[in-house]
Amino acid sequence: MRINRHWQFILSTLLASAILTACGGDESNKQASSDSAAESTAGTSAPIARIGNTTDTHWGVEVDDPYRYMEDQDAPEVVEWFRGQAEYTESVLAGLSMREEIYERLIELDQGAPYSTSGVRRLANGDMFYMRRNAGENLGKLYYHPADSDSARLLVDPETLGAKGEQHYSLDAYMPSWDGSYVTYGLAQGGSELTSYHTMEIASGNAVDAPIDNIETAYNGPMWTADGDGFYYSRRRDLPEDAPETEIYKQTMVRYHELGTDPGEDPVIAAYELSDRLPLLDTDFPSLWLTPNSEHAVLKVKHGDNNEISLFTAPVDSLLSGDIPWVRISEEADLMTAFAVMDDDIYLLTAQDAPRYQLIKTNLAAPDLDTADVVIAPGDIVLSDVVAAKDAVYVEALQDGMNKVLRVGPDETPDMLNTPRAGAGYISSVSPEVDGILLYETSWIQGGVRYAYDPGAGTFTDTGMIPVGKFDNLDGFVAKEVLVSSHDGTQVPLSILHRADLELDGSNPTIVLGYGSYGIHMPVFFSPTRLAWLERGGVFAIAHVRGGGEYGQEWHYSGRMANKPNTWLDLIACAEYLVDKGYTAPAHMAPMGGSAGGILAGRSITTRPDLFGAAVIRVGMLDAIRAETTTNGVPNIKEFGTVSEEDGFKGLLAMSSYHHVRQDVTYPATLLTHGYNDSRVNVWMSGKMAASLQAANGEDGPPVLLRIRFDAGHGIGSTRDQVLSEVADVYSFLFSQLDRDQH
Repeated sequence: MRINRHWQFILSTLLASAILTACGGDESNKQASSDSAAESTAGTSAPIARIGNTTDTHWGVEVDDPYRYMEDQDAPEVVEWFRGQAEYTESVLAGLSMREEIYERLIELDQGAPYSTSGVRRLANGDMFYMRRNAGENLGKLYYHPADSDSARLLVDPETLGAKGEQHYSLDAYMPSWDGSYVTYGLAQGGSELTSYHTMEIASGNAVDAPIDNIETAYNGPMWTADGDGFYYSRRRDLPEDAPETEIYKQTMVRYHELGTDPGEDPVIAAYELSDRLPLLDTDFPSLWLTPNSEHAVLKVKHGDNNEISLFTAPVDSLLSGDIPWVRISEEADLMTAFAVMDDDIYLLTAQDAPRYQLIKTNLAAPDLDTADVVIAPGDIVLSDVVAAKDAVYVEALQDGMNKVLRVGPDETPDMLNTPRAGAGYISSVSPEVDGILLYETSWIQGGVRYAYDPGAGTFTDTGMIPVGKFDNLDGFVAKEVLVSSHDGTQVPLSILHRADLELDGSNPTIVLGYGSYGIHMPVFFSPTRLAWLERGGVFAIAHVRGGGEYGQEWHYSGRMANKPNTWLDLIACAEYLVDKGYTAPAHMAPMGGSAGGILAGRSITTRPDLFGAAVIRVGMLDAIRAETTTNGVPNIKEFGTVSEEDGFKGLLAMSSYHHVRQDVTYPATLLTHGYNDSRVNVWMSGKMAASLQAANGEDGPPVLLRIRFDAGHGIGSTRDQVLSEVADVYSFLFSQLDRDQH
């Protein structure tokens, strides 16, 4: 599956249990959760942030920023304040009587299966590479499993890297050469996502050449040539240490590395102002795609964090010529979002005249969208991705909120694959040199299985790569799908998970999770650790708000830029539904969101503080007005807008939670979590929001806690212990604030 930077965050949330999967104990311990955060830290308090107001004027509107100085994250005053907040919050959470019990239960649930695997890549000869994390291990490790062997060989163990006392290393994107002789993999330290590529010769296990730094992995990993002599990769330019943050994601380039040569001399293949045939903006992200059975390369150009991409093609044998004859396949206005190459044909997903997308095909030798064949016409089903195996093209889709997979064979008739257990299906692994796919099937309340799909026989075989855990198929839990009427009458899907014997008496602790950005839908997914929240009597609701991709491009566009208010108003409508139907009451309910989902959670409590008893905001984008000044701000203009345009400023002000905190209002108890090494959403966003909420609530109001890890970032690359510790903190905090016995 091709994963961009936002999918990485969502999947880290869903798969790694970073927030969505929970922790817990049993019903008999319900009373223990009544200890409040305030009670557990009598006589102590969070450090008070100094107010040093800065006022900016945008389009005639004065915007106050009382904590602007926090943006200097290296200033001693700022570091000291964050450390004080971290220490205070740690003492508060450690003082909750159920916290340690929750953590121990979480470990038990997490280790219900002996190991987990991910990131599978299959070669033509049957060999496989994959990431594996055994129960109790802290980080995923890279393995190589030859087809003629009963066992796998450990290639890279990040836990053995680095000197004592250093922040941990984690594995990023990896790619083996097509014949399996080499593998290139990314390493980043401390959750920073500052990745360097390393290359290993498989037979000897020895490193090949020097590492390559400044790697941009968000949109594509290394792409090996068919002969295995080298690989293409995307790299950020070298910048002086004092360069503005806003320059870091500009002028990304594609380079080629030939094994045995100096990476510093790698030729540039695609870059800003490199070729008149390649009109790139300095904010574009180019990446190269090669397929062994095609004579044509495809250059994908992502315009910031916009979904719609531009595509170019050129003969593979021209890439090192110094004068590449690039031909445009599509531009941003053509609304292409995904593609797959099979031989010399390219299959394209487009929203052009198809708000839920259609699949078209043209030839790379002479691409022409005007004469392209329609392979899957527009319809009710939402097409979300397309990939190519040796035998066919496979398409991921959404039907009534359920993830499905379609196969488009040589006759180009789309056939839906009926998964063995009628659950949600995802493409887990695909190779242009291997027939069929690996398909992952799961549900909200049933453990996942990775099947090998045989297109000849039309059968699914359990690969055994995901052993059945003892918590994977428990009885006594239910998942319901309902539609909720939002503020403007739009029907918003809401998934509700809870114990089968739950009483709808309005007293159940309830989480309402949402995201609502970048056209990303909240996928159906199981994790055993989420059962801990449910087994204690908690309700877990997933609001599929506008801004996501549940109903295609139109659904996405209805929740971005000036339409962003629909995201939190949709969540508020879902929360009101849960109250109306007796699942919970405002005192027992919390919105939760992370990253761009922080907009959703933050604006929910600043719009309706009366509707919630608590909130959790993880690595949240909370100061939208100042977002453009950050490393990741410029790429996000396409999604959120810019203050340099009046309408853009109005939209950003509307979605900026920090600027909607009023000092005459008491807000729900709030836990904000962040890693200090975060390069996607700066930690000062959570700092500003926490300081403002703490000032509004005062020492006698509901607690506002800022949980900071100085050895972590946005969540990707976190160790398992970091993940489980955060979950334990989040849910012990929520139970302390939302439990029925507390109110």
